[in-house]
Amino acid sequence: MYKLNAVIIFLGSFFILSNTNLAQAQSKGVKNIVLVHGAFADGSSWAKIIPLLEAKGLKVIAVQNPLSSLKDDVAAAKRAIALMDGPVLLVGHSWGGVVISEAGNDPKVTRLLYVAAFAPDGGQSLSDVAKTLPPGPGNNEVRPDASGFLSLTPKGIHEDFAQDLPESERRIILATQGTWSAAAPGEKIAKAAWKTKPSWYIVAKKDRMINPDLQRKMAKNIKATTIELNTSHVPMVSQPAKVAAFIIEAASNISNKKLASN
Repeated sequence: MYKLNAVIIFLGSFFILSNTNLAQAQSKGVKNIVLVHGAFADGSSWAKIIPLLEAKGLKVIAVQNPLSSLKDDVAAAKRAIALMDGPVLLVGHSWGGVVISEAGNDPKVTRLLYVAAFAPDGGQSLSDVAKTLPPGPGNNEVRPDASGFLSLTPKGIHEDFAQDLPESERRIILATQGTWSAAAPGEKIAKAAWKTKPSWYIVAKKDRMINPDLQRKMAKNIKATTIELNTSHVPMVSQPAKVAAFIIEAASNISNKKLASN
């Protein structure tokens, strides 16, 4: 009986120490950042952000989404996550928010950050979320090609997608935009990672692609720590210092009920 009690006490102490160590590890902050771009874009969306994060000692990977399907983009994000050597803060812009909501279920991902992004629930698609409020005017400038991929017109880029950038930068975005599968907006995620992991959200107040009120609604729904920036749809390009500072804050030590429950 003495030996049995000793074993029980040992196991109880082990589990207490394990849970304590887990909580301590979660509170130390994240050093790995994976950045996921949205539709009509590529990894260069984060070109101004990456050096600011690296200057703080963070390891950064910007995913190159094929934009061919939700499954393909989630797979690309997971490959980047697998390259990291510890916990990951997963950041998504626009359509990238759908991708991180699914890819964020990877056990390495401990935090999520949405930049003017969609945040669907399990069983929802981008289209399901978008239809709950009027769309931004930039959606009228989306055009399909013969292969079933979508792109933005020059007018859409210049006036709706990145209207607060210098013309030279808008031209680069136009020239480098990634075409996006027309089927992707209707693809549903299986499980929303934001339900079990702490989240942050940047609302773009002058966004003409995703209704800012829809962004506020999604941020509230996922109980995200939220800031609002007076930018177009691409705050990481127009106000990189503020976006980088928010990412750094999210990666640092935090106290969050969702995190504690993971």
